[in-house]
Amino acid sequence: MQHSNEEIERAARRFEQLADELDPDTAQVDRTDDLRQVAAISETLRAEEALLRESVSTARAHGRSWNQIAVALGVTRQAARQRFADKTPA
Repeated sequence: MQHSNEEIERAARRFEQLADELDPDTAQVDRTDDLRQVAAISETLRAEEALLRESVSTARAHGRSWNQIAVALGVTRQAARQRFADKTPA
């Protein structure tokens, strides 16, 4: 649904009015610390996962077997291979 220029202008004026009436000292704002923490940890996990994939790839390039990598990861050979085989060169 497209809005007319008049509707957009009316909405912009209403937003400006609401923004002018907003008092930062009395405004009730939801705390988002918990969500920020979730986002930060999620980003850390993505970065760590990329580093782990790179390390497994390096180990494979150095001739390490899936069994050796599995021992280092603390998982079975099959689990290591299933998780990383399609993401690392043979």
